Amino acid sequence: MDVTFLLNGETERVQNASATQTLLDWLRETRGLSGTKEGCNEGDCGACSVVVRDETGTKALNACILFMPQLNGKSVRTVEGLASPDGTLHPVQEAMVTLHGSQCGFCTPGFVTSMVAAHCNGAKDHDDQLAGNLCRCTGYAPIIRAAEAAADQAVPTWIQDALPEASPGSVFQPESADALAEIYATHPEATLIAGATDVGLWVTKQLRDLAPVIFLGRCQDLKTVEISEEEIRLGAMVTMTAMREAIEDLHPSYGEMLRRYASTQIRNAATLGGNIANGSPIGDNPPALIALGATLHLRKGNARRQMPIEDFFIAYGEQDRAAGEFVESISIPRQDDRLMVYKLSKRFDQDISAVLGAFNVSIENGKVRDARIAFGGMAATPKRASAVETALIGAQWSEEGIQSAIAAFGQDFTPMSDMRASADYRLQAAQNMLMRYFLEDQGHATSVLEVHP
Repeated sequence: MDVTFLLNGETERVQNASATQTLLDWLRETRGLSGTKEGCNEGDCGACSVVVRDETGTKALNACILFMPQLNGKSVRTVEGLASPDGTLHPVQEAMVTLHGSQCGFCTPGFVTSMVAAHCNGAKDHDDQLAGNLCRCTGYAPIIRAAEAAADQAVPTWIQDALPEASPGSVFQPESADALAEIYATHPEATLIAGATDVGLWVTKQLRDLAPVIFLGRCQDLKTVEISEEEIRLGAMVTMTAMREAIEDLHPSYGEMLRRYASTQIRNAATLGGNIANGSPIGDNPPALIALGATLHLRKGNARRQMPIEDFFIAYGEQDRAAGEFVESISIPRQDDRLMVYKLSKRFDQDISAVLGAFNVSIENGKVRDARIAFGGMAATPKRASAVETALIGAQWSEEGIQSAIAAFGQDFTPMSDMRASADYRLQAAQNMLMRYFLEDQGHATSVLEVHP
């Protein structure tokens, strides 16, 4: 595949780029730009972060799981390209030097590029913006002080590149859902690559050959967000960043969970369709979507079908998706907000859930009229708590009513023990989440983040 992009302000044309060569490897091995570091090589540590600009704006991304064809028509800035041509430092760089934000220096390029991307966007939630960058030397305090010091300074003009003209898309870089449907029906064995935040690890960690691959990044009609009086419809290529922007005013608890979803770099790349289609039992979106009564829209060629999203997950590693069929969109019915989403993990930021519970319970005249409750991390698939729902519906909305429903958890779930949590812990945590939902609905403070000495 041919790829044209800007690298630190200069046009790069890469012919016959390997479909699964990462930007990190290309930068270090082909261009000798060693400022971009390899740490975890899976998108967790942020040492490889670069600044990428495209038609949607400026964002920080992990170069270690960013494949070369994904750069077509975009601009990339590495740490070597943040200063002006005359050597003037970017305000972020200047602040890092002045406020001693670097010690061993290995993590520093990734921190600086992440901070530059945030600075371009006027983002001042520095703890969130840097949750995907790890440092073991500074304790973060001087880095955060540097971000704060640079925040109100003007964005340098040299950072705001005009985008280059992309190389013509190949047959494996379709430019619409129609073109994707045609090529995928012809090559149903192909690997679909959306954000590559999961598939990237198949290459960097499992050393798998993914050929042939189809890149979805040029399918603009799969990136749409449509909000009407009846529904919220999200294209499969909507990123987690765009998803959070779309949902946080309508369902704030869902938006808050997405703030903790991986990191800024991952949210900028990961897609809603990918999070669903990979079928992970610990994916954070499916339980919330199940609780909201979402519908999944699938397409194969010109044939389309839809299903309640909970029906998509059959067993571990098995989904109701035929060869050559792909997720096209997800629709959520508009409703009064009764949704609460609770993510339980060992770390607050950038951690895989041990248990994620989503609760959507409607009350009428002091009794439960309807309930949709779903969990991740409690079974081999994201799973609805049907027995718990049945026990709740018609019951008094009271602690006594909740206690009677708690016993039904054992009918719905037989969780496993692993490195994240024991089976007993998971079951008790899920039960406690239901009580938390009730207490929060009664106006009690339940968040440990709000507990003060």
